[in-house]
This record gives sequence, structure tokens and C-alpha cells, in this order.
Amino acid sequence: MLASRRYLGDLRQFGPNVARYLVAIALVGFAVDGGVYAALLNLFLARVGYGPEQIGLVNAVGALVFASASLPAGVLGGRLGSRRVILVGLGLLAACGTLLPLADTLPPAARMPWLLSMITGLYLGLALYFVNAAPILLALVRSDQRNQAYSTQTALISLSAFLGSLAGGLLPLLIGGMIGVSLDDPAPYRYGLMAAGLAIAPALLAIRQIPLADLRDTPDTPAPVAGAAPAISAATPILGLLSLIALVRVLQVAGLAATSTFANLYLDTALHVPTAQIGLVLALGRLAGVPAALITAPLSARFGNRNVVIGATLATGVGMLPITFIPHWGAAALSLMAVFSLSAIRYAASMVYFLDLVPPSRRAVVVGVTEMAAGVCFTGLTFGGGYIIALFGYQALFLLGAALSALSALVFWAAFRRREAAT
Repeated sequence: MLASRRYLGDLRQFGPNVARYLVAIALVGFAVDGGVYAALLNLFLARVGYGPEQIGLVNAVGALVFASASLPAGVLGGRLGSRRVILVGLGLLAACGTLLPLADTLPPAARMPWLLSMITGLYLGLALYFVNAAPILLALVRSDQRNQAYSTQTALISLSAFLGSLAGGLLPLLIGGMIGVSLDDPAPYRYGLMAAGLAIAPALLAIRQIPLADLRDTPDTPAPVAGAAPAISAATPILGLLSLIALVRVLQVAGLAATSTFANLYLDTALHVPTAQIGLVLALGRLAGVPAALITAPLSARFGNRNVVIGATLATGVGMLPITFIPHWGAAALSLMAVFSLSAIRYAASMVYFLDLVPPSRRAVVVGVTEMAAGVCFTGLTFGGGYIIALFGYQALFLLGAALSALSALVFWAAFRRREAAT
């Protein structure tokens, strides 16, 4: 109880601008990043008549756009200002998120081109938003609040994604009853996705209310943190460091990419789980990330960010074993809870670790590299995953994701052990 009161007191010290930032983060999480869109998009595409190969293609194009746009998004943020770029990104998310589900109302020949163009705009907006969000958060908090700020952000994304997944599972049922169509028809999913796109609009207002003057201050020099490596010197080859970060990140998110992209399709087509129950399973997975993210700061303080990252990625590989080997919705729910909770811990700890390696002027570039690498992984596993599923089944894809996630712990340890020894 005392710890929770202290935590809430620290949150109040963040100030109103951080609250506005977190409102925007929550709305994006509810609608797109793990929320309604994550629950309904694949189910909508299946009702339109597409199989796993075409569904994988749509998801892969989005991931590829995210990967390609992440590094330029960081450069744009440095030149034009992160706040301005974020507003453009949110505008794209709202517009494309609302228009994409109109695909089934078009002639059949026009549907796939429409889907690919809209998913391109959606993920371009997501890249512009997320790459420039981290530098804004660092500019709004003190250096000693970074771990807590990132863990709070990650917990809020998980909580909003939980609510979005829950809503995504219920919306088709409610909408279908209102318009008098069954859940085999794409219409209930269409309107649910459109509602998610419209939910992004208030995030634009929240970010616009953050004064530009509050984002021009250079963050204070970070104090040494347990498990954090010292910032690189000017003589350190930045490209070599960024390459190591990218390699680690590509492997880290493999388990998350495999499960978050195809778990709903697996539950729907392989296990024949009802839509509302699919939403509940996804929601429980996202909800598990909330307490996990909130304990990241104390875990990092005790064991160091480096050790937390290694432990969380190893545990992710183990946590994917139930969904891989047990064809039951309960096993899938258990793995989703493990993957989402451990990913929340790993993300917050690794981002603070990576950003502490570089001076403030390089942080947007580092975030761009990490998100680009994540997009590369999602592209490979979503595009290739559809064909892996068609040829070998869902279990082969989940096993590959588990193996790559566990491998990332070894690569992370090998890549940064010398830098850690110099701390």
C-alpha cells in the first residue's frame, strides 16, 4: 500500500504535459497498437474472403512501411520538431484507420489495392508517431524519472490495448445485432474498425495542447543507473552501435510478432473460438502487461536494465511453448499473457538501456533504428508467416518465434557485455 501511494505521488510529479502525452498514448493503444485493430483486422479480412497468405501480405506491407519509415521519421523529428511530426502521424492514423474497413464495399478487383494503400498510410502514421514519442517523453521528465516514465507508458499501452481488445471482441456482436447480420458477414467488423479510427481524433487535441516551449529544453544529464551503460564517446563508431541495437531488436520481437499478428486468426480458424471469446483472450494477454510494466522500474533498480532485458527475453521463449504444443484456447491465453507481460518489461528496460548509450542529440535516431528493426521482424514473420501456416501449420510459426526470442538474449549479452564491463 505504501509503495502504491509513493508511486501515485511520483506520477503526479510528472505534470500536466506528461498527462496529455499519456492520453494520446492510451488512445493509440486502444485503437491501433494492440487494441481494436489488432483484434478485428484479421477477422475482417477473413470475412472478406482472404486466406492466411493474403492476410499475411496485408500485415507484412504495414510492417514493411513501419520499418522503412522509422529511421526517416526520427530524422524528420530532429529537423521539424517531434510534436509537429507526431501530429501528422496521428492524422494519418485517424484517416486511414477510418477508411481502411471500407474495402469490402468496393468491387472485388479494387479491394486489395485499397487495403494495401490504407495499411501503408496507417503504418506510416504509426511510425511518425512512435519514433517521435520517446524524445518528447524524455524532454518532459527528469533523468531520474526515465525508468518510471517508460514503465508507466508501457503499462498504459497494455491497459488501453486490453480495453481495446475487449471492445474489439464485443463490437461485432453488438453491431451485428443492431444491423441484423451474422458474424460471418464483414459488416460488423467494418464498423468496429471504423470506430477505432475515429477514436484517434482526440489524441490530436491532446498533443496540440503540449506547449512547444516545454519541448525545447535539453534533458538534464542522466545520473548513473544500475545496469545502464555509459553514453558513447564521440570517437565510438555510431553505425556499429546502431547495427548491434538493430540486430538485437529484430530478434527480440520475434515472439511478439508471431503471436500478436496471428493469434486471433489461429483462435478463429484453427480452434473455432467465438469472436467475443477471442477478444477476451487477447484482452487478458494485454492486461497482463499492465502490472508487468509497472514492476519494470523496481526490477531495473535491483538487477539493472541489462539483466532485466536478458531475463525477460529468455522467459518469452519459454512462455510461447503452451501455444506451440497445446491446441487449446486456454494454452493460447497463457502464452499471450506471458508474451505480452514479458514484452512490456523487456521493452521499457531495453529502451532506457539503449537511449542511455547515446547523447540526447542521437536519441531520435536510436528510437528510429529500434522501431525500424522491429518493423523488419514483423515484416518477415507476417509475410513469411502466412506461408509457414499454409505449409506447416501455426505451431511451426510459433516455435520459430519462440526460438528467435530466446536467441536474442544470447545476442544481447554478447553484444553489450564489454560495454557493461566498462561501467
